[in-house]
Amino acid sequence: MSWVSDYQYTFIQKIAFQALQLSGHIPHHIAFVMDGNRRFARSKQLDKIEGHSRGFSKLADVLRWCLDMGIREVTTFAFSIENFKRSNEEVEGLFNLARDKFSKLLEETSRLDEHGIRIRVIGNLLLLPADLQRLIATAMLRTERNDKLFLNVAFAYTSRDEITQAVEAVLREDEQADDPLQPTDINERLLEACLYTRHSPPPDLVFRTSGETRLSDFMMWQLSTSVLYFTDVLWPQITIWNFLASIVAYQRDRCRLEDYRRGERLHSVQLAKSSEFYSLRVQKFLLKLDANRRKLLIALASN
Repeated sequence: MSWVSDYQYTFIQKIAFQALQLSGHIPHHIAFVMDGNRRFARSKQLDKIEGHSRGFSKLADVLRWCLDMGIREVTTFAFSIENFKRSNEEVEGLFNLARDKFSKLLEETSRLDEHGIRIRVIGNLLLLPADLQRLIATAMLRTERNDKLFLNVAFAYTSRDEITQAVEAVLREDEQADDPLQPTDINERLLEACLYTRHSPPPDLVFRTSGETRLSDFMMWQLSTSVLYFTDVLWPQITIWNFLASIVAYQRDRCRLEDYRRGERLHSVQLAKSSEFYSLRVQKFLLKLDANRRKLLIALASN
């Protein structure tokens, strides 16, 4: 199964796509909480891992829809750190599924290059088995020059851990700096720049399936101005019409958030000015942070 499907649109679906593209704003970044794979498996009397595999197949369709809609960035919540609490059989099954899918990805990188898709896995990679770390790091490095659609896969991820890792990054990198950060440099803007999502805009739209109306410790820092869309449909069963309904909901609700977003942008600019965020000292720190994160990927890919 390819990471991007060859979905065949009906005439009516093509018309619906064009109408939404012409009638309003298209979200730049959508985050998907792919919930309901296990319930789908139970309803069909399938093995749990088969449910997760069907969920991946649906992601391939969704990525095709996003590409064709003109969406530039997609984030998916694939494996929470909390999932380590599940049975050893299910956790190992999820790891085997990830091994298979990332191996397939590396076999079809020319297809990803054709579509301009860059894979970025956000999460605590060091919690994963060494062979899976190697596959993920290789996939990220292999696609790092692509820039048409960014696919962020949240794997071994929780928002609390992401924020903790950001604080640790400030402390760790600053200990070795010739020109260490000053107390006035450390604020919410700097911490935001140390998150796994440092180079991504906040999601415009969050789409969660299976009837759950909670965020489950997913991108809690980033979602203050996001439109939230919940549906009762289980992830493997969503259709293109569910996807298009979420775009309609975003176009309807985004105007209500515009004033708040404008205020957030103004606050961010004021904070940057007051804290000298663009100082050479801070820029050196962030460049070093990026360089060290890439060095880690190279080291993991070489193991």
